[in-house]
Amino acid sequence: MNLFTSLMRTVVPIVVGLVLGLAARVGLDLDDATVTAYVTAGLTAGYYALWRALEELAGRIGWEPLRLLAGVLLGWTQPPHYDQPTTVPLRVKLDFDADAFAKEVASVAEKHGG
Repeated sequence: MNLFTSLMRTVVPIVVGLVLGLAARVGLDLDDATVTAYVTAGLTAGYYALWRALEELAGRIGWEPLRLLAGVLLGWTQPPHYDQPTTVPLRVKLDFDADAFAKEVASVAEKHGG
């Protein structure tokens, strides 16, 4: 779950930026700066996905040199850790009086010409 979460937290903003950039243009008359921005965003997402996946794989198979290299190339030697939130079960009991509900619906319908 950590790999997927970290990838999504990085790739989604890049994709949203690209989509917003495309939405700002009705046509696809792209200048060099725009093409450069799109290529840069794509390469950034690919670079991150590759090294983050290798970091996760190295951690699972216990290959510490690869995990360390991937961590350094990502800017931090430890992969992200996202704690699961604490959940508390919640039970709600609803008392439902069908006759009272039907009367209320009929009353509202009468008031509004139904």
